[in-house]
Amino acid sequence: QVQLVESGGGLVQAGGSRRLSCAASGRTFSGNAMGWVRQAPGKEREFVAAINWNGRRTYYADSVKGRFTISRDNAKNIMYLQMNSLKFEDTAVYYCAASGRYADYSGSLFRESDYWGQGTQVTVSS
Repeated sequence: QVQLVESGGGLVQAGGSRRLSCAASGRTFSGNAMGWVRQAPGKEREFVAAINWNGRRTYYADSVKGRFTISRDNAKNIMYLQMNSLKFEDTAVYYCAASGRYADYSGSLFRESDYWGQGTQVTVSS
């Protein structure tokens, strides 16, 4: 059974940092694109960041560019999201996603992903 499990969420003050992890089990995603989306209360899920299979290409939403960094460790089958300079509006449930079909992100994590985690809550206090 393939599972993606997020961790690292919690309460953080505005301006602070947090690192999320997404651990995959059941199969390796070393040849596949992965990414993060988030959902704030009362809002639709939105794209946050994506990374290609070897980590050399990364993609970010404008709202997090320059503050968040996505990375991966294929040897450990783990993906990360380093979040710096957090803002109140970053408060959301963060979900990791993985494609079973694509090696690179092609513009829609929602269409390209086949596996999803259960989410981890990040709350930024102002």
